[in-house]
Amino acid sequence: MSQRGLFVTPGTMITEPPPAPGPDAARFADLIGRRFGPSEWILIDQSRIDAFAEVTDDHQFIHVDPEAAARTPFGTTIAHGFLTLSLLTALMPTDIAMPDGLSFGLNYGFERVRFVAPVRSGTRVRGLATLAAATTRAPGQTLLSWDVTVEAEGSARPALTARWLTLAFG
Repeated sequence: MSQRGLFVTPGTMITEPPPAPGPDAARFADLIGRRFGPSEWILIDQSRIDAFAEVTDDHQFIHVDPEAAARTPFGTTIAHGFLTLSLLTALMPTDIAMPDGLSFGLNYGFERVRFVAPVRSGTRVRGLATLAAATTRAPGQTLLSWDVTVEAEGSARPALTARWLTLAFG
């Protein structure tokens, strides 16, 4: 069993075992380690990039100025990394068969996010997911850890990789 560390003060480390799966998490045992997807493709075109720039107030030329972006190593505008990240819900594969009795789920956060390769304007992306772990947090609450990948069509490297945490209720 692996250990995880908690840093209390510089140079001092306390280790504790990871939490036991618990009764609610046991419902997910058959899904752990399974890869789901890919999802349907989603087009990341310039209008989507421009709309994201408006919402987030991020108008860096590499995203919104095709003429200036053409002079960069990318040769065109690229999607904001956070645009790609924000699409994870839409990019979750539809073949994930969750256990009966779940009422809803919530985003809980991320343990890790990496923007590995740019998503050029006009490129389609799709998602893959593997359930890495399920842990009972409280009665009726299960913390799910997903290893997710966003692939960009025509790219040898993924656009994004992340460990996404969600809370399942029910």
